[in-house]
Amino acid sequence: MTETTKTAAARPPRPGTSWRRTGTASAHGTPQRRGRTLRRITPWMFLAVPLALLITFTYVPVGNMIYYSFTDWDGVSPDRNFTGVDNYSQIFTRPELFRVFFVSFYYLAASAVQIVVALYFATVLSFDLRFRNLFKGILFFPYLINGVAIGFVFLYFFQDGGTLDSVLSWFGADTDRAWLGDPTSANTSLAGVSVWRFTGLNFVLFLGAIQSIPGELYEAAQLDGASRWQQFRHIIAPSIKPVLSLSIILAVSGSLSVFEIPYIMTGGATGTSTFVIQTVKLAFQFNKTGLASAAAVVLLVIILLITWIQRRLVPDDKVDLV
Repeated sequence: MTETTKTAAARPPRPGTSWRRTGTASAHGTPQRRGRTLRRITPWMFLAVPLALLITFTYVPVGNMIYYSFTDWDGVSPDRNFTGVDNYSQIFTRPELFRVFFVSFYYLAASAVQIVVALYFATVLSFDLRFRNLFKGILFFPYLINGVAIGFVFLYFFQDGGTLDSVLSWFGADTDRAWLGDPTSANTSLAGVSVWRFTGLNFVLFLGAIQSIPGELYEAAQLDGASRWQQFRHIIAPSIKPVLSLSIILAVSGSLSVFEIPYIMTGGATGTSTFVIQTVKLAFQFNKTGLASAAAVVLLVIILLITWIQRRLVPDDKVDLV
């Protein structure tokens, strides 16, 4: 190699020019592109199975239910005649089908009671108190019990000469009463059972929200001489507003879709039938799957509409107490 050739080989490239990639350099670019592609598809690989299960067992059945609501299918026969909106018109024009929604007001009132009770106990047990862990377990324990078991337990509790009558007789009260014999006392009793069962869920939600509040705020409030009520009003209540909004949504949707406790205890008799119990009977007892599907769609739309209205009226604002 001459001296001129060596100088040209060692000379750096001129400004504005670049070295041409060799075959070895381009070979190294392929693994990099593969790595980027793998990073992009990795999250979807993890989501593939959950999405497949969600679509298979949630969205496909909902789509089928909406389709069935426009037919007169009986749930058994392969024939499905299209009836348009006839099923929906029956729901809104036949009083016996839509009247059961009024039973939900008992459970809605019970939901308000359980929210107040749960908020009270969550506030009290968030402060330093003896045996507070024991009380937490006692309050949350009913929510862990199966709903069918709760139904059978309280069925014996409210029966004639049962536990409730025995306890009332100790205090000299009149026990000659059929607690599940008329619509008012039966729905009130069933709503009371729902308060006993679901108070623990709201209690845990409120307690978790209250315990996430920084302790420095309580210390500053105590230094300023704030009472417990003032701490609740100015610190706890604004901080748990999103959780309280969630509890209200769950209360409304739950009061509209009550099923297992009244179904086990009364089977929907004596005026205790809820909209869900009626829908189940239409589908499996009277073989009117099309009408039952329409009822389920109506219930779904009502719950979504009430949730949307509630979210519009009480939006989730970011809470900043510091």
